[in-house]
Amino acid sequence: LGLGNPRIYGQVQPYSINHDVVRGKEAISDCQTCHTDKSSLVAPIVLAGSVPGGVLPQFVADVNVAATGVLDMNAGKLTYQPDPQADDIYIFGNNRVTLIDWLGALVFLTTLLIIAVHATMRVLAARRNPKEPVATQPVYMYDKYERFWHWLQTITIILLLLTGMVIHRPAMFGMFSFRHMVTLHNALAVVLIANAALALFWHLTSGQIHQFLPRPRGFFDQAIVQAKFYLSGIFNDGQHPFSKTYRQKLNPLQQISYFGLLNVLLPFQIITGALMWGVQQWPGIAAMMGGLPYLAPFHTLIAWLLATFVVAHVYLTTTGESVEGDIRAMITGWENVPVHEEHTTQ
Repeated sequence: LGLGNPRIYGQVQPYSINHDVVRGKEAISDCQTCHTDKSSLVAPIVLAGSVPGGVLPQFVADVNVAATGVLDMNAGKLTYQPDPQADDIYIFGNNRVTLIDWLGALVFLTTLLIIAVHATMRVLAARRNPKEPVATQPVYMYDKYERFWHWLQTITIILLLLTGMVIHRPAMFGMFSFRHMVTLHNALAVVLIANAALALFWHLTSGQIHQFLPRPRGFFDQAIVQAKFYLSGIFNDGQHPFSKTYRQKLNPLQQISYFGLLNVLLPFQIITGALMWGVQQWPGIAAMMGGLPYLAPFHTLIAWLLATFVVAHVYLTTTGESVEGDIRAMITGWENVPVHEEHTTQ
């Protein structure tokens, strides 16, 4: 043929995988084809039924799509084994950081155990030493908007946690649509952000913001006193060390926990969630934060901490003058307080 040094040389051209490329019957309508433990994105792909001369092809260089998987022969066929993690690709529903999951679960379950032990000790102590009835009077403690903001935030956070669980572990919740859960999760995030912004405006204009700000002077001493009540005084029919008023509803430990929730956990969760949502629109911004391999595990860890906060918060509402008093007050606005305490809504 007049060819010098003829040889077989093969190339494989990688292409990116994107959403919304095709429509109709050509589109993959089941999100769990990719977003699950058995994702097609990590499964071996048959590229050719045979390889001429047994020469393995090479990936085309100088392209904007990375392909760091392995080309190999399998039963005479050319196969490609993808390795998305080697390219720092994080696939929702498939990838997860085991350490983060175990650490978050440990914190959450430890909190549940502490609550169970503490509640059991309270019940036993109450049986040994029944609490003497105390004369109470109804006091208007929570405004209408304050109650609306609180319940909307609580319900939204719980639904975000539940939908987030489905997105994180779709194989465990196969009865739910991955696509619908993602849509609902994003919609709930918008509600959470709007509710937080309006609540901040209301607390600033009404002056109620001060109750969430711990006062430096004497704070640690007061926090220790409150902690001693939770650890021992509550079992001995002790009185609450700090009276609850319309202008000061939170004790020192509640103040610091809410300060952490509203100024650390929620802002970081909103920021990481927004970056994850916009990673395709603004990849450069997400890349500055490490991309999805860093944002997603951090988002998951904060979710575990939020779940822990919700459980602890609900339990601590039972440590008031009555088990159901605080929750009932957050529904009606009125709370029964001992008559010897002075209260004002001014």
